[in-house]
Amino acid sequence: MANTTTKIHVIFGDGTLGVATDDVHYLFSYEKGGLESIVSHGKEWLYRPIRPIFWRATTDNDRGNHFSEESAMWLGADCFTRCQYIDVQVDGKDLGLPIAPQNNQFSNDETADQVDITFDFQTATTPATKVTMHYQIVANGTVTLTSHLQGNEALPELPAFGVQLIMPTVATGFEYDGLSGETYPDRMAGGSRGQYYVAGLPVTPYLVPQEMGMHMQTRWLTVTRQRTLNNADVDAQPFSFSVEMADQPFAFSCLPYTAMELEAATHVEELPLARRTILSVYGAVRGVGGIDSWGADVQPPYRLFADVDRTFTVQIHPGNHVAD
Repeated sequence: MANTTTKIHVIFGDGTLGVATDDVHYLFSYEKGGLESIVSHGKEWLYRPIRPIFWRATTDNDRGNHFSEESAMWLGADCFTRCQYIDVQVDGKDLGLPIAPQNNQFSNDETADQVDITFDFQTATTPATKVTMHYQIVANGTVTLTSHLQGNEALPELPAFGVQLIMPTVATGFEYDGLSGETYPDRMAGGSRGQYYVAGLPVTPYLVPQEMGMHMQTRWLTVTRQRTLNNADVDAQPFSFSVEMADQPFAFSCLPYTAMELEAATHVEELPLARRTILSVYGAVRGVGGIDSWGADVQPPYRLFADVDRTFTVQIHPGNHVAD
């Protein structure tokens, strides 16, 4: 029997790029500046487009040393960073931005072995700097996502640098290979390397909601859900989504709240009902300090100075587990 080669199906929309494999469909929005839909085996994984993030919620220690006030422009960048440039390559051929009418040259049956799409963002900071998110999709459905932040010494220290995936419903739990418990760059000594399962999306009941739930030195992570927003979908079988390190381990938090929701609540009862899964994947994150809560800064090795170029890469595997 002859071998069959799996190909990617590429759909050139007027304002979108569709990339489909046998089991996974990706939809990139030129208008929204990113990957806005991942449908694996009929299950949607994104509620909002994947975007770069620069903020983690303020802690009591941050309030004491005024870090968040001094670095507040990164909060604006977290909310309002703008996509300025998009480039599409199919099997190494640079197509620029193939919107209408340029996309009319393509049929409904375009295939490829590899698709690359790059989004360049300008941060809402003074001065502005550039963030690049590059997606590479291959025929087995794996996406390699590389994020790069261009350093600028005129900018204040960062709380974090990563990407955020907002999922449509609350996860039933997540499993990961990394350090046990809640860890931060300056709070790793108590963590033990291993594989761990966390049921649900636990929230630490701080009197004043703040940063929580970070997991450092992660090799892979699998998030599991059972519900979708499709009322016609009555399948109660769990389905999963995995993120795997490429060259270096990553940090992550998996919570029912965004940093903005945590930032806006002054007491626990002000937090909204849990409705989504907020998966934040970080290439770098600031430590939390703790020498005291009335002025002591985080030690220099655990601070993110803005003059450094930062790059990290992860692989996304919708619908399967990457453990072992």
